[in-house]
Amino acid sequence: MMKVVLCGPPHSGKSCLREGLKQALLILHRVGQAPYPYVLTACPDGEGAWYAEAAQRDPDLAYQLKQAYKSKFTPEFAQEKAKQVQQLDLPLTIIDVGGRIDDKNRWIMAPATHAVILSNDVAGIPEWQQVCDELHLNVIAILYSDYHATADHIAAETPILRGAIHHLERGEPNHDRPMIKALAARLAQLSVA
Repeated sequence: MMKVVLCGPPHSGKSCLREGLKQALLILHRVGQAPYPYVLTACPDGEGAWYAEAAQRDPDLAYQLKQAYKSKFTPEFAQEKAKQVQQLDLPLTIIDVGGRIDDKNRWIMAPATHAVILSNDVAGIPEWQQVCDELHLNVIAILYSDYHATADHIAAETPILRGAIHHLERGEPNHDRPMIKALAARLAQLSVA
């Protein structure tokens, strides 16, 4: 049972990565190479797992719904999400958390098993690594989100997948990017081991 947290600073593209990763894992699932990926949005930014598809079909409506669903990141919200993470017993769960290192995100992350760190600032990676280490999360990928790049770059695949992923933009399909495909393959491999 894998509970994988997608974490890192705000505006790094975690929700875009979440959607691309979900789509890449669904492709692997259809051919029997990965379990079905359950996605839990654990940030009250209004951008649930439904958002990417809605934004592709009707960006204005998706934005309006996001604003309507947006709420405060309260201790009660965080404790409820932490409880949900703890109770999940599925083979593969992806958990999208908020972009701040605080008690609320720590509560949500604590019952997880693994982490993927995504940062648009290389200097922000060590503090997220430290949080993952403190929570005993197995970091399986450390990715630099380079919005202005035109291609992904895989620097290392083991023991930790490392490199850069380019231009994570809401509403744009990204499941076929080399880094997302490599991450999906790694999660598939680990979830059946």
